[in-house]
Amino acid sequence: MAWAVSGDARLYILDAIGPFFRGYERPHINWSKIPFDHLEDGQGGLDAARFAGIREDFDLLCRRASETGFNALSIDDVAHLIDAPFYPAPLREKIRAYRREYARLFELAAQRELAVYVTSDIMFFNNHIEAHIGRGHAGIVRFLKAALAGIFDDFPHVKGIIFRMGESDGLDVDGEFKSRLIIKHPRTARRYINALLPVFEEKGRMLIFRTWSVGAYPIGDLMWNRRTFRKTFQDIASDNFVLSLKFGESDFFRYLPLNKHFFRSGPRKIIELQARREYEGFGEYPSFVGWDYEVYAKQLADCPDVIGAWIWCQTGGWTRFNRLTFLEERGIWNEINTVVALKVFKEGISVEEALEQFMNERVPSGTARQLVKLLRQSEEVIRQLLYMPEFSRRKIYFRRLRMPTLLWVYWDNILITHSLRKILRCFISDGEACIREGYQALDKIQRMKRRARKLGLPEDDFDFQYATFEILAKSREYFFRPYDEGLIRELSAMVASYRVHYPTGYTVVLDFKPVRVARRLIRAVLRFCLRDQRGYRLIDRLFILKLLSVLYPLLNRFGAKRVPAFAARQAMGVESLFR
Repeated sequence: MAWAVSGDARLYILDAIGPFFRGYERPHINWSKIPFDHLEDGQGGLDAARFAGIREDFDLLCRRASETGFNALSIDDVAHLIDAPFYPAPLREKIRAYRREYARLFELAAQRELAVYVTSDIMFFNNHIEAHIGRGHAGIVRFLKAALAGIFDDFPHVKGIIFRMGESDGLDVDGEFKSRLIIKHPRTARRYINALLPVFEEKGRMLIFRTWSVGAYPIGDLMWNRRTFRKTFQDIASDNFVLSLKFGESDFFRYLPLNKHFFRSGPRKIIELQARREYEGFGEYPSFVGWDYEVYAKQLADCPDVIGAWIWCQTGGWTRFNRLTFLEERGIWNEINTVVALKVFKEGISVEEALEQFMNERVPSGTARQLVKLLRQSEEVIRQLLYMPEFSRRKIYFRRLRMPTLLWVYWDNILITHSLRKILRCFISDGEACIREGYQALDKIQRMKRRARKLGLPEDDFDFQYATFEILAKSREYFFRPYDEGLIRELSAMVASYRVHYPTGYTVVLDFKPVRVARRLIRAVLRFCLRDQRGYRLIDRLFILKLLSVLYPLLNRFGAKRVPAFAARQAMGVESLFR
């Protein structure tokens, strides 16, 4: 397998936020952005001791990234590198301290010949920015152009910026800056790209533009809609411009085919891959994705516009789980995913070859064949028990989003509710088969544990996985068998025991209160709101896309009690889906 571009043009980026989370203890951690408030001393300055530890971890991460074969790192964020003259003196002093610390980190990356790409939302604000430039696009563009030129002049190791335009800071983000969505239409995105691109061309830097969106506003279907894609990027041709696309048409879920945008003519592209699987345990147990990524790599092997990959070893999701990839032995499962993903995309080798190389370097005992078998079973358990194949294979769209292929587990939350029971019964035709498949997968976890023992890999992770997945298997009996008070008591007792043994494990949401809505009505509502095609139906254009956004606040008043608490306090909130 050979990529169609020269070696110098290829880009293999590793996210580098891990060092900033050392010692960050919160009930739930937002792993989508560096917790800048955690890095400060509470008196207007930075925590010197913490940054000394960050430099040590960052140097180790750089070494591991370089040894693995990466040639670039991504790091948050542009806002903390801008020393704007209209900021008050205390903020300017804090920003200067950040700039000094970042300069040291950039130098560590340069010593390993790793380029640095700094992330940013379009656009971040605080009171001072709004007072000076306002909220209008013209003022924002002027501010960004001047700020980016200054960053490129002051930090020669920064080789580009990665812009996110379809998602903003989560509800829980604190600090001096907070982003919000301002790009609502393809024409607005084009305006920003065309206005900012000359700065990148003049300074010899790369503008990487992400197509990811949570579905808000008319541009919210950019991830999959070919018309929106064409309107946004037509005629944008520059050696200093690259698109970054997630591998599927949704977030980092399985059962998604490769995004068709990779094969559309236009700008060069890189593929986003996630090694620390935010919907599959965050690395608390093996969730191997090597064979999925190998399929994508083969499909893209002769695609001339695809020039590399951005692999997330740490970024993504909200969870209390806190393993750091490449920085501690506990991150071994994420490390395996990271290394294998890079090797199948960069070197074009098979998963088995990549694992054999990894085995020789990192696994203390056993054979590569044993590791392959363990990870094959890991894949089967995830696909058969964490997911429900009959549901997950479905192509479902709601408004501008392709729906997740996983509804009952979200981040570190397991949902076992009567509402979900009603919904799943509308999609699963053979509940008994789903139950059998779940228990068959559960048995494989014990076999994986025995193999892990022979390989010298952590065994306790499989005890935690078994306890968690046992609840998932039992929940299928509740979802698909007749209502049974005895089963509910058994399931409740199982969850109570789990909470005692794993107080920092998954949050299991139990809600057995009956939903007094007939299933035929639920089916009718689902048929009305959801579709199995990319293109919009007439009802989508007339009602779902427009009127539903107006009615959502009213609907939310009546349905708020049924929405899990985490959905209201994490990410951008449910209401972002209705903008």
